[in-house]
Parts: sequence; structure tokens; C-alpha cells
Amino acid sequence: MDVGHRLRDEGYRLTPQRQLVWSVLRAAEHHLTAEEIHARVSRTVPEFNVASVYRTLTLLADLGLAKEARLGDGPGHWEVAHPDDAFHLVCRACGTVDHHQGDLVEQVRAHLSGGHGFVAQDVDLVVHGVCAACAPPPAAG
Repeated sequence: MDVGHRLRDEGYRLTPQRQLVWSVLRAAEHHLTAEEIHARVSRTVPEFNVASVYRTLTLLADLGLAKEARLGDGPGHWEVAHPDDAFHLVCRACGTVDHHQGDLVEQVRAHLSGGHGFVAQDVDLVVHGVCAACAPPPAAG
């Protein structure tokens, strides 16, 4: 996805600050808070302020390029936007977040539409539990 073209098509410039935030987001191996993005950008540009990160993330989200997921009580976690047929699996032990593909989100949409007359525009499905790496081994039996 070429963020520069998308920004220009919407009447925005691809500033160096926006490019840095986008680069960190694209390279992330997991979801990041705005503060984590700021810390990574600050390695390159120490004077970069966290308010610029928030403004850039808000713009990227408004354009459908980034997505904030609320994965618990803490701050939002950011990622490059993906189709919402994926949902988040959050490990309570180690904090990892994994995307799971499947038809569950579509089933939720169909249920809400057919059973309740509700048209879901965005579906953010978050499942909390324990990942395979953190799960205790099965009891010997």
C-alpha cells in the first residue's frame, strides 16, 4: 500500500514525520501503542514529539490505513489496517496479540443483521485467553 499516493489523493502531504510513523507501523511485528511508536521514531529523530504521533495515527485511521484496537483497559494498540474478517487473540500471560482469520466475524455480522436489524459497520472482535506458548501442559492422565 502506497501511503504517499493515498495521502496526496486525499489532499494531504507525505511529510517526513508521517513517513516515519508509517514506517514504524508497517515494520512492527506486533501491535504498538502510540508511546511505543514514539519511542521507535525518536531513535531516528530525538526531537519528535508524541503529539505528532497521535495526529499522524488519527489521520492514518481516518483514511483507513491504520487501525486502533482496544485490547484491554490500557491504551489503544495500533496496527496497519486489515480487513475486519480477522479478529484479535490476546494472551493474558505474555501480552502477545495474534490475528485469526475465519468466518466468525461474518457470522456475527449476519446474526446482528438478521436477528436484530443492526448493520455492523466495523467489527473489532477481541478474545482474551492464554496462547499455546503460555498454556500449562495438559495434565498426565
